[in-house]
Amino acid sequence: MTENGGILISFEGSEGSGKSTQIAQLADKIRAAGREVLLTREPGGTAIGEEIRHLLKHADAGFGMCPETELLLFAASRAQLVREVIIPALKEGKVILCDRFLDSTTVYQGVARQLSEDPVSAINSFAVGDAMPHLTIVVDVPAEIGLQRAAQRASDLPDRMEQENIEFYQSVRKGYLILAEQMPERFFVVDGSLAVHDVADLIWAEVSEIFDIG
Repeated sequence: MTENGGILISFEGSEGSGKSTQIAQLADKIRAAGREVLLTREPGGTAIGEEIRHLLKHADAGFGMCPETELLLFAASRAQLVREVIIPALKEGKVILCDRFLDSTTVYQGVARQLSEDPVSAINSFAVGDAMPHLTIVVDVPAEIGLQRAAQRASDLPDRMEQENIEFYQSVRKGYLILAEQMPERFFVVDGSLAVHDVADLIWAEVSEIFDIG
């Protein structure tokens, strides 16, 4: 990675893993090192994506959604985000921190929803094109801890994804760990049950070393 080259870092993990906190801490460190940072999220990140996010997570109509529709809506949001936000930011040399990306679809819809691997992979590829993450950070916590944290932080009713059962999130966690084992060159798994500052230090050590930031 050249000094001024754009960098795409995605964060993954189940509900309550602490992704959002770690993204904010990493962004502060990268900015302090003199790089411009763009924060975005999935689903969402664009006007179209945010409408899709509402349908997927909060709209009453979403509660009757079949897994295939869910898969395609996530991919539609992602396709818009890649072309409207991520590709231009990469060309401008920014460091992009994305809260979830294509691996969420592989795990949530492919593994936990038990959709066939081939269509999930093909739809993912179609949505992202060549815009693959340079690094994917998985903030890993046991499903029980993640759901407990999610329940404690929620000021409103849990969204549609947060209402899944413990078995669903056990499958999600297992799916992420399998992906990390299969693609160690892209994935970095950090223990999200550690203290927040310890997790942040481990992430910064990995990011600053790989991309020569800092």
